[in-house]
Amino acid sequence: MLKVLLLFVLLIAGIVVGPMIAGHQGYVLIQTDNYNIETSVTGLAIILILAMVVLFAIEWLLRRIFRTGAHTRGWFVGRKRRRARKQTEQALLKLAEGDYQQVEKLMAKNADHAEQPVVNYLLAAEAAQQRGDEARANQHLERAAELAGNDTIPVEITRVRLQLARNENHAARHGVDKLLEVTPRHPEVLRLAEQAYIRTGAWSSLLDIIPSMAKAHVGDEEHRAMLEQQAWIGLMDQARADNGSEGLRNWWKNQSRKTRHQVALQVAMAEHLIECDDHDTAQQIIIDGLKRQYDDRLLLPIPRLKTNNPEQLEKVLRQQIKNVGDRPLLWSTLGQSLMKHGEWQEASLAFRAALKTTSGRLRLRMACRRAGQTAQTRRSCSDAPRRFDADLTE
Repeated sequence: MLKVLLLFVLLIAGIVVGPMIAGHQGYVLIQTDNYNIETSVTGLAIILILAMVVLFAIEWLLRRIFRTGAHTRGWFVGRKRRRARKQTEQALLKLAEGDYQQVEKLMAKNADHAEQPVVNYLLAAEAAQQRGDEARANQHLERAAELAGNDTIPVEITRVRLQLARNENHAARHGVDKLLEVTPRHPEVLRLAEQAYIRTGAWSSLLDIIPSMAKAHVGDEEHRAMLEQQAWIGLMDQARADNGSEGLRNWWKNQSRKTRHQVALQVAMAEHLIECDDHDTAQQIIIDGLKRQYDDRLLLPIPRLKTNNPEQLEKVLRQQIKNVGDRPLLWSTLGQSLMKHGEWQEASLAFRAALKTTSGRLRLRMACRRAGQTAQTRRSCSDAPRRFDADLTE
C-alpha cells in the first residue's frame, strides 16, 4: 500500500513540476572509462522511475515463487502429520486388542510428526516392553527423553514403570525417590512408589508417603490402612531379624504412644514376640491393650501364650467380662487359659458360658471329659449340648 501511495505522489509531482521545468531540462553526464552517458534531468528521472518499477516487479515475482515453495513444503508437512495422526489412532485400536507389536510399529512410525511425539514414543516403549524387547523399549524411551526437553516427568514415570516390569526394583526405587522430590503428590508416582517400596522392603518410606496418598486420593481408606499395617509389620520383621526379641522390645519402646496404642500393631507385636519365645512380654502387651480398650483381636494370640503367670491374664479376662458383658470369645479364651494349667472344672464353666459358638461347645465336652468329678458335674456337662441346641432352635 505504501509503495502504491509513493507512485501516486511521484505521478502528481511529475504533473505539477513537469510544466515548470519543461524548458529547463538541464544536462546530465555520466562518464566511465569506456562510456559517456549523456541525458537530461527529466530523462534521468524517467529512467529511475522505470528502474523502480522493474525492481518492484522482480520483488513481486520472487515473493510469489517463494510463497509457492512454502505452500508446497507446508502441504508435505501436513500430509505427514495427517498420516501420523491416522497411525496413532490405529495404534490405539491395536492397543485395545493387545497387539503390542503393531502398537509399537504404528506409534514409532512418523512419531516425529505426531501432535504429541513424546507420547507416541513412550507408548511405543511400553509396547516393546510388553513384547519383551528391552533394547527397543530403551531406544524409544531415550528418543522421548530427547524430545521432552524440560518436561521429564512423563518420561521418568515410564522409565520407572518399565523397571518394575523388569523387576529392577532398586533402580525403580531410586527413580521414584527422585520423582517424589519433584512432584510429591502425583497419583501415578505414588502408585509406583508403593510398588517399589514394598518390593524393596522400604517400610519407613512407605509410611512416609501414606499421608500424601490420602491427599491425592490414591486408593481408598481401607487400602491405605492395610498398607500402613503391612509397613509396621515389615519394620517388626526387620527388628526381629536384626536382634531377635530384644530388638523387637527396643523397637517397640521407641515408637510413639499413638503407634503403641494401635490394636492391630499390638496384636502383630504379640505374635512376633510369641514366635521369638518371649511369651511374658507378649502377654504384657495384650494386657496393656485390654486395659486401655477391649477388642476381640487382642484375644486371638492368647491361646498360644505359655507364660509363668497365667493368673494375671485370667484376672484381666474376668474383669473384661464384668466390663463388657458376656461374650463367647471372652469366655472361650478364658476357658482355654484355664485348661492349660488343669483348671478343668472352671474351664468347663467358662466354656458353658461360651456355648453360643460351636467351638465353645466342643471345648466344653473336652473339659467335661477331663473333669470327671461329681455326678452333678457330669449331668451338667451332658445337658449342656442339649441346652445349646435348644438355644439355637429358639
